[in-house]
Formats: sequence, C-alpha cells, structure tokens
Amino acid sequence: MDYKGALEYIHNISWTFCKPGLERTRELCQRLGNPQDKLRFIHVAGTNGKGSFSSMLSSILKEAGYRVGLYTSPYILKFNERMAINGKQISNKELAEITEMVKEHADKMQDKPTEFELVTAIAFEYFARNKCEYVVLECGLGGRLDSTNVIETPVLSVITGISLDHTSILGDTVEKIAKEKAGIIKKGVPVLWCGENREARAVIEGVAKEMEAPFYTPSHDELIIKIASLEKTVLDYKGFRNVEINLLGAYQPINCANVLEAVTCLCEKGLYITIPQVIEGLKKATWHARFERILDTPLVIFDGAHNPEGIEASVRSIRSYFGSSKVYTLTGVMADKDYSYMAKKISEVSERVFCITPDNPRALSAEKYAEVFDGLGVRSEHFKDVKEATKCAILEAKKAGKALFCLGSLYMYGEVLSAIKSLNKD
Repeated sequence: MDYKGALEYIHNISWTFCKPGLERTRELCQRLGNPQDKLRFIHVAGTNGKGSFSSMLSSILKEAGYRVGLYTSPYILKFNERMAINGKQISNKELAEITEMVKEHADKMQDKPTEFELVTAIAFEYFARNKCEYVVLECGLGGRLDSTNVIETPVLSVITGISLDHTSILGDTVEKIAKEKAGIIKKGVPVLWCGENREARAVIEGVAKEMEAPFYTPSHDELIIKIASLEKTVLDYKGFRNVEINLLGAYQPINCANVLEAVTCLCEKGLYITIPQVIEGLKKATWHARFERILDTPLVIFDGAHNPEGIEASVRSIRSYFGSSKVYTLTGVMADKDYSYMAKKISEVSERVFCITPDNPRALSAEKYAEVFDGLGVRSEHFKDVKEATKCAILEAKKAGKALFCLGSLYMYGEVLSAIKSLNKD
C-alpha cells in the first residue's frame, strides 16, 4: 500500500452507519497489541480552544526535552498534520506502512471501525512505534464515546470549555454536553477545567468528585496582558513573567494561561519543565488557520471560527485590534450551524461581506448566506468559486484600505491560500 492508497482506504470507508461506542476501537487496539497502553497522555476535550491549547503545550514539552506526540483534527491542508512527533508530521511512507498493517486487523472485525476510530488506532501505533514519552491527545467529538477515550490512565485530563455545538449528537443543553465531555475524566487522574460557564463547571466538578480526581482551574484574574498587537502578545500569569506568544486573537492569552496552569499540574505529577523552557516553547508555538495572518498588503487574517462561540471570539478579537473601524469579511459556514446568529455577530464588525460555499456536503450555499446578511443591512455578495471570491475580496479590501477577515469553515483555508498564491503570480 502506498500513501495514496492509504488515504483512499481511510477516506472511503463505507462503514458510516454504526452504533456509538468504544467497543470497535478497543477491539482494533487489542488486535494491534494495545499500543495506547505503552504511552502517557494529556487528554484534551472541549468545544473550542483544543487545538491552540494542544499546540502550545506540545511545543513546551518538546522544548523541555521530551519526545512528544500530538494528535489533532481536522487537518487543514494535508492529512499528515493529524499526527506529529516533536513538530514533525508523520511521513507518507510510515503512514502507508501503518495503515496497511491496521487494515489487515480492521478487515477481520465483524463490526468495522469508523474512519475516526481507524485513524485514532493508526496514531496510537505511530506514537508507540516511535517511543513517544508523552502524547497530547485531542478528542474528536464529545469525550465519553470518543474513540480517543479508550486510554486508561492519562497523566492529566483537560476540558478547555463548553458551549452549544454538535447538539444533535452531544445534547441540547450545556449541562448535557458537559456530561459527555466529562466522560474523559478517569479515577484519581487530575482534571483541569478551563471554561467560564458555571453550569458546565458544576457538572465537570461533580464528575471529578465522583471519580476522586483532583480538580484544578486557572485563575484568569491573575492574567495580565502587557502587549496585544497584530505582531505579538506579551503577558504575565502567576509566576510566569513576560510570556510571549505569536498566536493572534483576543482569546489566545486565555488559552495561554490555561496551558501555563496545565504545566503547573504536570510538574506536580513529576515532569521536569523549567520556566525558560516554558517561555521558549510558547514563543515557538504555531497553529494554522486560527486568527492567522496570511497576507500583509492588504492585511488578511484567517480564523477558522466555525460555530457561534468561535465567531463571538473572532468578533471580540477584531474589536480589540481595530476598535470601532469596520472590516471586510469573507465567510462560509456549514448549514447545520446557527448561521443566522453567526451572521448577526459578523455584521457588527463588517462593512462588506463576501459569501462562499465551503467544499463540504454540509455546507450552506453562499447565496442563502448572503441573503441573511442582506436582511441585516450589510452589503454582501455571493460566489460559486472560493478562489474567485478570495481574489475579489482581497482586491476590494486593498482598494478600500480595509483589513480582510476570512471567517468560518476550516474547509476553505486551503482554497483561500491557493487563491492568494495565484493572485501574487498575476
């Protein structure tokens, strides 16, 4: 099996309808010799902020001299992004080799694994083969029944925050969703709650108490932001001084404080991490497509804010950098999101909106999305082609001297970058 064949196998699995549960993942992992049992995990769940948190923490662990794996989803440009060791993505050759081996076991199962379950098993095997000392493991969806939850005893369980998303699967209240996320809490394993919602906290703290799991939460009142510009952010948090991060967005200082709290928890568990290593690790951390500056003239920032809470955070960030000045926005969303509310928030900071249809079967049509903005009194246009929309939006933003924000689905990131490259060639 070569790399292309591996991806075709992974993405074309026809076992789409299945009963939720961990049985398939457990069986597949058992057939593989339970590679996950050879690893130590920091397990990360939450509605938003998982990726940024995981990226920053893995960068710190790498700087501290540990061999650290990072498992995230979805990928942005290339599948290999989903699993990396010390910042280096899995190679095409190793992905093909492991996928072929895992396929042999999966094909023998009566109840076949789903795509995500298969990828999770591949990641476990990859990290175990390469003798990772720690793995920062991001949940895909939920927590309790997420395939990553077959791990037995993580070093630390983290829940970054809870809001209403994937309600048809996880529940239609914050409390129900919190209960699902709290499913990653293991008996006696410390849990770090980073969210703000009181109802969700009560659920998380309650489960932690039942599981005799020490409960920690950051003190965001002790976060002092010294510099917050489009170039960098500098902050203090408790004993950590002059911490510099290059990740933009008004929400990143909070994410950073959460990571610093996690470092404190890990040090209490016996990890050796110095303050200089923390500072250097955070400075080197990157996370693409989350309030990422992708062009300077005009200023173009991409933020994969794909749900209401994400859009709210983007809007707060835009206001923090631009005040009352309005921007241009390129946006596309999934039809199963609360797009009316998202459009309402975007309209508060946008002078002009360019709507696109992301490349996904669940996507809301650009025309329908534009109608929502028209109803809100914001000048909008819709495009069938993402590249055409991007080129038009960039040229118009440059002409008007406006910043352009690309908000919404992560599925449009690659096409936006491609459009910028072709525009530069022209």
